[in-house]
Amino acid sequence: MKKYKLSFVYSGITSLLVLLLMAGCGQQQSEQESVTDRMAEEHEGDEPTANQASRYEPAQPVKAEWVTYGTVGEDSLRGYYAEPESAMGDTTLPGLIVIHEWWGLNNNIKMMARRLAGEGYQALAVDMYGGDTAGTSDAAQQLMKQAMQNQDRGVANLKQAQQYLAQIEDAELTGVIGWCFGGGWSLQAALSMPEKLDAAVIYYGRLVTDADQLKKLNMPILGNFGSEDNAIPPENVKRFGTVLDSLGIWNDLKIYEGAGHAFANPSGDSYESKAARDAWKRTTDFLERYLKE
Repeated sequence: MKKYKLSFVYSGITSLLVLLLMAGCGQQQSEQESVTDRMAEEHEGDEPTANQASRYEPAQPVKAEWVTYGTVGEDSLRGYYAEPESAMGDTTLPGLIVIHEWWGLNNNIKMMARRLAGEGYQALAVDMYGGDTAGTSDAAQQLMKQAMQNQDRGVANLKQAQQYLAQIEDAELTGVIGWCFGGGWSLQAALSMPEKLDAAVIYYGRLVTDADQLKKLNMPILGNFGSEDNAIPPENVKRFGTVLDSLGIWNDLKIYEGAGHAFANPSGDSYESKAARDAWKRTTDFLERYLKE
């Protein structure tokens, strides 16, 4: 009789745990889909056309090439690697994992990798879409959903990128930066590799506000957001900052008044030059401080 009761209780607890786990997974998936849908609304009618930001030249001559930086399963990971021409095998240059916005690893993101390399970094623009890029908002939404549905693959991708910069390119310090879709993944990279990344930059990306998750962070965080961004609302940004402050994690989060989602992207019609220039200055100063000095 006791054995039966114990079995019944154990079975009930197990079932409850399974249900709670399923509910948690369902809630997480629902949240991811909600963010994706809100981003789609922000980009409605938009296209990845090169804008003013895409015409910036690197501060110094750089060289760039496609590289294979790892594998996930049976798939090779191909990225766009850029470094200053003057590097000549200089292993003291910090590394940067560069994560594209929801359009994918297109020409505009490759330009951003070269621009970052011009600031004195080994910049590796990763590919989270398996070689695909989007030309319409609908296509971008589908690619983003597919990537968000396989978090483990995305994390493995970014870990391979960090290992490539550290082991193949000999970067002693490594940071991560991303925009939009990539901004959210910049935070996920920081959460997944707290002991291996030294700085993280988030441009209007999906945030985590749970203290139990954020307490893993072990690097300074810089964030650039827009007050008119409905995909990443200002109240979420403030909550994110409050939790980071409570955990003693250094952060500098700025909400640009009047700027919307994707205000700094070199792709599309949402570019706001004044906010974008200020955010770039904040970004380069931040990276200089924590990856070079």
